[in-house]
Amino acid sequence: MMWFNKLVAAILPLLPKQLIWLFSKRYIAWKTLQDAVTASKKLNERNYLVTIDLLGEFITRLDEAENNKNEYLTIIDTMEKEGIRGNYSLKPTMFGLLIDKTVCYENIREIVWKAASYNNFVRIDMEDSQCVDLEIELFRKLKKEFPKNVGLVLQAYLRRTKDDIHAMLDLHSKEVPVNFRLCKGIYVEPESIAYKKYEEINKHYLEDLELMFSKGIYAGIATHDQALVEGAYKLIEKYKIPKDKYEFQMLYGVTPHLRQSILDKGHRLRVYIPFGKDWFAYSTRRLKENPKMAQDIMKALFIRG
Repeated sequence: MMWFNKLVAAILPLLPKQLIWLFSKRYIAWKTLQDAVTASKKLNERNYLVTIDLLGEFITRLDEAENNKNEYLTIIDTMEKEGIRGNYSLKPTMFGLLIDKTVCYENIREIVWKAASYNNFVRIDMEDSQCVDLEIELFRKLKKEFPKNVGLVLQAYLRRTKDDIHAMLDLHSKEVPVNFRLCKGIYVEPESIAYKKYEEINKHYLEDLELMFSKGIYAGIATHDQALVEGAYKLIEKYKIPKDKYEFQMLYGVTPHLRQSILDKGHRLRVYIPFGKDWFAYSTRRLKENPKMAQDIMKALFIRG
């Protein structure tokens, strides 16, 4: 089956965009800011929080970084004006991280400043392994200036993650805790730096989450895995974590029944809402990173479609 998934993953990016959209529309709020506003309002009405993500990463020119920064500033002003209950997520490679890290910092600092002016929050997404040290450095610098307004994503499948949590405890205090989103990780990395087996990744996910809870870190529990959700419930009970000191997080359109069950149990849940004109590149990149998605795409094309 794996060879079939890889074959489909290789062929689908060559197909017409509208055909790919049959699959992608379940997971992306479409192209425009108004689309993201509409999706956010619908989720807010059902008591979900949101985080907004403009699609686009690994840019090659700094003028693209400037344009992306300006789009984010508009996104923040618009979402606040519309009264959306949510915050913002961004990928540093959209702002020139791999071209000029100083320019990248200045761009993202302006975005965090804008969010902070509304007493809101920006999450720095973690990207592939070439970016990890640069993004931790970026987070450190921003956290010192905006202690309540910036957070970071950590990836449980990286062998270094537990050490990274320990290393960033100097930024943490009871009054102003650090805020980490913990996900499994999706980028294809060598076994020397990343766990590969499902059971192994889940084990380290829960170990990392337990470390975060034991230190009083605010945890964004980002998973669609029922086993990890159940494991998180046990840790929340073990450490008697108040409901305002953590949240579950899920991608737009993924495992809606599990998502609702978490909300029904009284936990906070935030939905990650990606949108933008780069939806096609986003979809095909994610497909290459995770060929198992090919099975879902085939169902979307030939069963739902």
